[in-house]
Amino acid sequence: MQGIVPDDEACTRLWDKYEMLDNIRAHSKVVANVATRLAKRAKSLGFCVNVEAVRASALLHDLAKTHCLCHGGSHAELGASWVVQETGNYELARGVFHHVYWPWKLPADDAARMCSLPFFILYADKRAKHDSFVTLESRFEDLIDRYGKTEEHRKSIRASYLQAKAIEDALSKHLGVGLAHTIPA
Repeated sequence: MQGIVPDDEACTRLWDKYEMLDNIRAHSKVVANVATRLAKRAKSLGFCVNVEAVRASALLHDLAKTHCLCHGGSHAELGASWVVQETGNYELARGVFHHVYWPWKLPADDAARMCSLPFFILYADKRAKHDSFVTLESRFEDLIDRYGKTEEHRKSIRASYLQAKAIEDALSKHLGVGLAHTIPA
C-alpha cells in the first residue's frame, strides 16, 4: 500500500479542512467503529487486513459530503479524489469511492476478497443511520423515506439494500458470526 494511513487525529484535521458538518462526523465515527470491529475480527481469523487503513478509510468515507450537499456532485467520487490528494493512498480512496455501491459482481464465495477494506466500509456505512448502529432494514427504510421521491430512486435504493444484504450474508459466513443484529467485539 502506497501513501500514508492517517490516524484518527489526522482524519479529524481533514474533516476540519473540508468543513465536515458535525452530524456527518458523528456518522463517520459510527461507520469507523463498525468497520474497525469487522477488520479486527477478520485479522483474528488470519485474513490479511490492515485495520488502521480500514479505520482511516471509514473515517474519511464522507469527507466530501458537506461540499456536495452545498454544491452538488458525487461525494464518493470527490471524496476519493481528495483522499488520494491528501494521503497518496489509493486503497483508502477505493473504500471512499465504493462505499455507496459495489459496481461489479460480489465475490461472495471468495473469503479473502470479501473480508477486505471496501466491503467493510460499504457494509459499515449501511449499518449506520446518522449516529446510531441499526439493522439494514432500519437504515434502508430511512433512505426510502428521505430519498425515495421517485420510482427510479426507490428502485436504486432497493438494489443497494439487496447488495448490502448479500454482503452481510457473505461477511457473516466468512467471519463466523451473524451480523444481522450485532457486530463482533
